[in-house]
Amino acid sequence: MTESLSETTDLELDALLTAAASSAWGHRTSRVRARTLVTLADELQRHTDELVAAALPETGLPEARLRGEVTRTAVQLTMFAEEILGGAYLDVVIDRPDPGFVLGPRPDLRRFQVPIGPVLVFAAGNFPFAFSVAGTDTASALAAGCPVIVKAHPGHPRTSMLTASIVADTLAECGAPAGTFAMIKGIEIGVRALRDRRIAAAAFTGSVSGGRALFDIAAARRRPIPFYGELGSLNPVVITHGAATERPDEIAAGFVGSFTLGAGQFCTKPGLLLIPAGTGLIDRITQLANDIPIVRLLTTRTAEALRNRSAEVNGIDGVEVLLAGAEEVLDDSGVPAVGPTLMKVGAAQLLEHGDTLLAETFGPSALIVEYPSEAKLYEVLSELDGTLTVTVHTGSSPSESERAALSRLVPLAASRCGRLVFNGWPTGVAVTPAQNHGGPYPATTAVAHTSVGTAAIRRFIRPIAFQDAPAGLLPVELQEANPLGVPRTVNEAGQSAGWGRGQY
Repeated sequence: MTESLSETTDLELDALLTAAASSAWGHRTSRVRARTLVTLADELQRHTDELVAAALPETGLPEARLRGEVTRTAVQLTMFAEEILGGAYLDVVIDRPDPGFVLGPRPDLRRFQVPIGPVLVFAAGNFPFAFSVAGTDTASALAAGCPVIVKAHPGHPRTSMLTASIVADTLAECGAPAGTFAMIKGIEIGVRALRDRRIAAAAFTGSVSGGRALFDIAAARRRPIPFYGELGSLNPVVITHGAATERPDEIAAGFVGSFTLGAGQFCTKPGLLLIPAGTGLIDRITQLANDIPIVRLLTTRTAEALRNRSAEVNGIDGVEVLLAGAEEVLDDSGVPAVGPTLMKVGAAQLLEHGDTLLAETFGPSALIVEYPSEAKLYEVLSELDGTLTVTVHTGSSPSESERAALSRLVPLAASRCGRLVFNGWPTGVAVTPAQNHGGPYPATTAVAHTSVGTAAIRRFIRPIAFQDAPAGLLPVELQEANPLGVPRTVNEAGQSAGWGRGQY
């Protein structure tokens, strides 16, 4: 597959959408799809050196980080291959006919999940592999049986082109039908694709403003479609009195390491630290953060947004700058390298200016708040919007009063996030079946779904029930012989919890 840096034209987009809409990828068996995904994982790892060489100058990310991300991308593909081979994601349920229901005879009903259709993936800028062209959105959609069109991120075009070439060539060699995968380039062309009736769902990772604009477009279509957007996340960290007293040095080092990791360009970066008043933690944190070297950001737009956001926060009455991030251009890219920024504000001021202060700052910047009481801490947490994570650090043997406070705080924190972390740090998202990388808006636009872990495949499937279907017309997954060995729930006559046929 040969790509150029020029934007995709309308004619090219129309041809790609037509091919995706007519692709037979969803009719391939789970075994064929799984084998293809595993082959793709192997090919990406085989081309690791080339991929990393392309990404280094475009992103400024360290080589070790990029190599690890290629591995993560391959692991995700393999994980989804294993998931579809198991078959549990199909949710097969069979209700046998039962003439004895109180509301009338129960028909033969068989339900399972089918691919939703062509998926448009907006690639992320901060993960050039794991959330980009062949990342988790693409992998889970392909696993579900959906053709994929990726809108490349402008921050790493050559990396995207190389990755797309590997994906397209591998799929072709594995016999995937035409239209299974394609990549497009250009902001306006991405919007046109999102508006097109041939796209059945979309996934996005990026800013609140960009994601919300696309979400509104998806919802305003004549036929609205699901839009799975990961937008902004504050990821607050709560330190209890017991934790601050017991391990102040460990907490200070852990927080600084987490909010500056990757120059603070992770969606799970902790941007708000809530600590008890009078602990001395602020001095420890400021000293450690001052020793962190400057690191190049992803793009000049990232640097500009960080400057504007820092100025906005610093302009709020009562905000104190503890550490003003240094900025310097270190290489020919022209993209600035920056140091950590730390700001402090009182709990009352935070609540007064919550619309501004309780929002994500993308980059190595964090806001520290000393809370005077558990009641004030509860008030602050009550004002939080949705977030990917909330972290709580407790003492190893909490006092009775701390346990009582936690019994109120933990349910509140859980209501605001998709992952509740205890005595650790939110950066570092384990790619496992139990992972939930999501949360209430604005963390995501679809709170019931995750973009990481095997459950991510459920964004791109939909249920369908067959009623009294002739045996010869049933999909193979719903047939009596169960030739694929798909897990299923079978409700025999008289054993269902249902009430039979209602009048609807």
